[in-house]
Amino acid sequence: MTDKEMNKTSDPSTENEAHAFVLEAARMLKDSHCEEVIAMDVRGASQICDYVLIATGTSDRQMRSVGDDLEELAENFDLSRIGHEKDPSVTWLVLDLGQVMIHLFEPTTRAHYDLEMMWGDVPRIDWRR
Repeated sequence: MTDKEMNKTSDPSTENEAHAFVLEAARMLKDSHCEEVIAMDVRGASQICDYVLIATGTSDRQMRSVGDDLEELAENFDLSRIGHEKDPSVTWLVLDLGQVMIHLFEPTTRAHYDLEMMWGDVPRIDWRR
């Protein structure tokens, strides 16, 4: 992690920005017809990020499009993409924004990796309007 990323993570104002982004991103995922949207606060449980978003997409095209929309939204919250990965058939797309990690899955892949189980003991964030 670079000095800039470490300072950003420890700055309370960026924590508020990251939390606000998580709320808007979760709503965007739902509005974009993603299913089973879950937002988690992993501060204290993860050394990599502060928040994790998980959602199920309905098609590879939708997942790519939503990934692009999330990157655009992140820019509005001064979050920069650190990494972006997807498998060749786009059954899993990961967007690393430093403080926020977003996972978009197709249903079978989501069930296989079961990230909710891994983060089962962290607080869920109520993002619904």
